Order: sequence, then C-alpha cells, then structure tokens
Amino acid sequence: MKRGNLYRIYPNKEQKVLLEKHFGSYRFVYNKFLHIRSTFYDKFKMSVSKSYLDEQLLRYKELYPWLKEINSQSLQQANKNLDNAYQRFFKGLGGYPQRKSKKDNNSFQVPQHYKINFSTSELFIPIVGWIKVKFHRKLLEEFKLEGIVDHDSNSEFLRTLTVSRTPTRKYHVSILTEDNINCPPTEPYTHVTMIGVDVGIKTFAALSTGEKIENPKFLKASLKRLKCLQRRVSRKVIGSKNRRKAVRKLAKIHELISNQRHDFQHKVSLYLICENQAIAVETLNVQGMKKNHKLAQSVSDSAWYSFVLKLQYKAEWFGKTVLKIGQWEPSSKTCHVCGYKNNELTLKDREWKCPECNNTHDRDINAAINIKKFALMGHEVEPVDSFSLEKGMKQEATML
Repeated sequence: MKRGNLYRIYPNKEQKVLLEKHFGSYRFVYNKFLHIRSTFYDKFKMSVSKSYLDEQLLRYKELYPWLKEINSQSLQQANKNLDNAYQRFFKGLGGYPQRKSKKDNNSFQVPQHYKINFSTSELFIPIVGWIKVKFHRKLLEEFKLEGIVDHDSNSEFLRTLTVSRTPTRKYHVSILTEDNINCPPTEPYTHVTMIGVDVGIKTFAALSTGEKIENPKFLKASLKRLKCLQRRVSRKVIGSKNRRKAVRKLAKIHELISNQRHDFQHKVSLYLICENQAIAVETLNVQGMKKNHKLAQSVSDSAWYSFVLKLQYKAEWFGKTVLKIGQWEPSSKTCHVCGYKNNELTLKDREWKCPECNNTHDRDINAAINIKKFALMGHEVEPVDSFSLEKGMKQEATML
C-alpha cells in the first residue's frame, strides 16, 4: 500500500537558491514540451511521443546551459508527468494539460538517488545537498528504519520524493513509500452498520442517525481580515518590497484557512470511517453549484469534493465501503417514512410536514436517511424497510 508522507524542511540561503532553480527549470521544461505537443497536433495532426521529447531534452541543455545545473532526473520527470497528464486526458479522467504558472506551481520530483539520515534528521537531495527536516511522524515505523537510508538500496520501500514550496515560503518534502502490505479486505455491511451522510452549507454533514456536524465556516470567520489585507495589497506599488510583504501576510491567512479546513475534514472523515462499516454519500455537481453567485463562496468553503476523497482513501485503508447515489435522486424532497415526494420544497425550507403520514421532517436528516436507503437499494445487503421509488425519481434541485 502506497502512502505519501509530508515533512517540513529548512534549507539555508544557498539551498533555497538551488531549490528555486529546480522549480523554475522543471516548470520551463514542462511548459516547453506542452507547447511542442500542442503545436504539432494543431498544425500537423501529429502526436509527439515521450521518447522523442526525452531526446529533445539533451538538445535543450545545449541551447540553455543553465539546465545542466539541475538534477537531470527531475527534468525527465517533468516530461513523464506531462505524458501522464495526456494519458489521463485521453481516458477522460481529467482536462487538457495546462501550463504551469509561477504563482501556484512550485515543485519538482526526485525519483531516486536521495538519502535520509534519521539520526541527524537530514535529507540529501542531489545537487542541493543535505537539508534539515522535521520528522514529526515516523517513516515506515513497522520496518524500523534507522541511520542513513539510501533510496537506491531501499527502492522497494522508498519511491518518488517531491519537493514543494508554499506561497508563504515554507518548503516541504513528500516521500512516497510502499510498505508491501495489501489493503485489508472489504468488511461486509448491513443496514445497521451503514450510515447515510448528507453534506450541506449550514450543517456540514447530517447523519442518518439524527446527528448533525456543524459547519465551522473557516473562510467566513476570516473574511473580514482577508478583505483588510487584500485592500493593503491593492494599495501597494506593483513590484515593490512593501507589496511583497503585504502579499506574504495575505498568503498566511489563506494558508491558515486551508490548514483549518483540512484538519477538520480529516477528523470528521476518520470518525465516520471508524464508527461505520459503510458510508453512503450523494454525488454532487460542485462546479455547477458554484455558478450560483449567492452560494459560490459558501460552497467553496465547505469543500465537499475534498471531504469525499478523504472518505474514499481512508475507507480503502480500513477495509470499509463508500457508496454513492445518483446526482438527481430526490433525497431531500422524499418522505423517508411513506415515500411521498414534496415538489414544493424549496431551499429555504429547513423543515416540512408530510401531508400523507403527518410526520415532520428535518430537511437534512431526512435527506441523509434517504441517501442511505437509495444506496441500500442499489446493492445486495440484508433486507431493509424502504419505500417504493415509483413516487419520485425526477430531477431534484441542485442546491442543498
């Protein structure tokens, strides 16, 4: 099972210069090869292979001598990553590859020849040298790695190393490891050991058990400070030192919000995975929801897509199951007791009373129960009491 381990590194001034050269060269090669592949196809309808571009890399080093100062394997990795991006595009797993920007793409990869010294908490990167690293979490603790560990002699455990820099000038390394341990088999589940989750804006997650997890709204809590710092940036002269300082302060607030959001989602996802054998969620058109300018900011702040991704890979780690229901299932409008569909339900209605069975429903809890039932109907599990779907399978409003 592969895992990425992220650690903070502390390069000195000379090493920072070398790292910045690697970031720029990696981005230069990626964008250059992307331009070649796009141009050949647009003008001649020809596909350029990865091996052909590898040969062109040698010629580029003669044309641009400063590329020789960079780890050659990191430059080759740029071509490999571009080819992987094209393959994902052809398979329908992503969009067309885009140019890497200096503002938000500062990273490069080291596939081999790096070393780790656990005794002195240092990391050796080719060309750059030994860098101080903070091992806040043990790396492959079950294998008890100690002293100096060389990638070349431990390639079955250590994979690619990625060096990155945040907008706040913090440097990190992500070490991809392989522990050669298969994921546990998926545990069987029933309607008792399964839970339905309905994500929203006011309430981050409503569970089919009746529990609600409030949305902390980290962006909204820091919005006043963000506006103040953004105004300060706009008043500074472009290219001045004062503007760079103001941008750095603004980036720190954005980084804080991002860290808070990820920490919250990690805790909630781990709680749900550990307490249940299966979790049912709804497929959401997040990009479509963002087109509503009144809710776009709240939808982005909730980051539902990121939350579902955390549920999926943690479920794989623990042998649990994540089920998804269709995007247009009428989970909020359908009474979970009798199956009546309330077509008059609007987004502002947080509670509603069923005219057939006279049960009063909380909108989010009712949706979570229905999500669980819809998921159970699509999979073979133990019998569960449920209503007929004949009463309502029409398109539901895209907003929660």
